[in-house]
Amino acid sequence: MRGLAPYASDPAESRGRLHEEQNSTARGPRDAFQRDRDRIIHSISFRRLRHKTQVFMAPDGDHFRVRLTHSLEVAQIGRTVARTLGLNEDLTEALCLAHDIGHPPFGHAGEDALKAALAGQGGFDHNGHTLRALTTIERPYPGWDGLNLSWETLEGLAKHNGPVRHPGWALAAADAAFPLELDRHSSLEAQVAAIADDIAYDNHDIDDGLRAGLLTLDQLLEVPLVARGWDAVRSRFPDADAKRLMRELVRAQIGVMVNDLLEETRRRLAEAGVERAGDVRAAGRALAGFSDAMRDAERALKRFMYANLYHHPRQLAAAETAQGIVAGLFAAYSTDPALMPEGWGDCLPADEPWRSRHIADFIAGMTDRYAITRYREAVGPIDLPEGF
Repeated sequence: MRGLAPYASDPAESRGRLHEEQNSTARGPRDAFQRDRDRIIHSISFRRLRHKTQVFMAPDGDHFRVRLTHSLEVAQIGRTVARTLGLNEDLTEALCLAHDIGHPPFGHAGEDALKAALAGQGGFDHNGHTLRALTTIERPYPGWDGLNLSWETLEGLAKHNGPVRHPGWALAAADAAFPLELDRHSSLEAQVAAIADDIAYDNHDIDDGLRAGLLTLDQLLEVPLVARGWDAVRSRFPDADAKRLMRELVRAQIGVMVNDLLEETRRRLAEAGVERAGDVRAAGRALAGFSDAMRDAERALKRFMYANLYHHPRQLAAAETAQGIVAGLFAAYSTDPALMPEGWGDCLPADEPWRSRHIADFIAGMTDRYAITRYREAVGPIDLPEGF
C-alpha cells in the first residue's frame, strides 16, 4: 500500500459513521474510505448522473459530457493530485465522484427553478441536497436511511469549497444529525477534490463548446491562458490539424493547472508547518490551491466561458425551457400529488415545509429525460428548443 503523508486522512483514524455497523469485515478487506467510494458508485443517485446535464441539456450526441462523465474526469484528476501529494486517494475519489449527486435535472437551470419553488420553504441548493440524498433519500440498507458514509466523506462533501457560515436547511439537518464542524476548513483531500472539479470543467467544457459550435478557436485565443497554451502545442506539432491540436491544448492545459496546484499546495503546506491531518483543518485557510498568477488566469477563463458558452443565447433559451419544465412539475405535483408515482405521492407530508421539500426531493432525483417525460404526462406537450 502506498504510504500516506502525515497530513493525509487516515482511514484507521476515521471518526466513524453515524450508525454503528456490525461484521463489516465480512464484506472484504476494504477500509472505511474504500467502502464509502464503493457505496457511492453503487448508489442509484450516482447512476442517474449518466442522464443529467453538465453543459448541454439532455444531449442527443454521445460525445457530449454529462454529470457522470464529468464526475469520472474530476476523480481522475483528483486521484492524480492526491497520489502525488501523498494524500488518501480513496477518500479523494469518493468526494470527486459524489460532489454533483445533488444536482437536479438540467443542472443549474433546474436548481434555480427548485430554489424559486421552495423560496418560502427554505430554498434549495445542490450541495445541501447532495448530503440529503446520501444521508436520507438513498435507502439500500435495512438498518438505516442513507449510505451511512464516514464522517470524513460527509465533511468533505459539505465544505469542500470552504467553511459554511450559513448552511441551508438540508445541510443544517445533516450537520445536526452528525456534526461536521461547518465553520472550519475541510481535509486536504476535500480541498483537492474541489479544485479538481474546477480544472475538469474549465477544460472539458471548452472541448464540448467547440464540438457544439458555440465556441471558436479565434474566440478562445482571446484568453491569455489559452493563447499561451495554443502557442506551446502548435510549436510542438506545427503540422497537426487544428481540431486535433485543440484536443492536445485541453490535455496540456490540464497538466499546466495540475502542476501549478501541486507546487502551490506544497508551498502552502511548508509555510503553514503542517505536520498532521488536524493541522489542515486548524490552518484557518485553504492549503490546496493555485498560485496567484494561475488563480487570476483561471478566473479570466471562467469569465470568458460564462460570457461565451454558459450564457450563449442558445444555452439561455434551453435554460428557460428547463426552468419551465421543473416549475411546471412542481406546480402539478403540488396541486395533484396522485400524479407522483407510488412511494412518493402516497407518503406526501401534510404540513409545510416538508410537503414542498418532499416534492422537490422527487424532482431533484430525476434525470433530464425522465423530467421531460413526466412533464408531458403531468402537464402537457412541450416544444424543446435547439440545445436540448
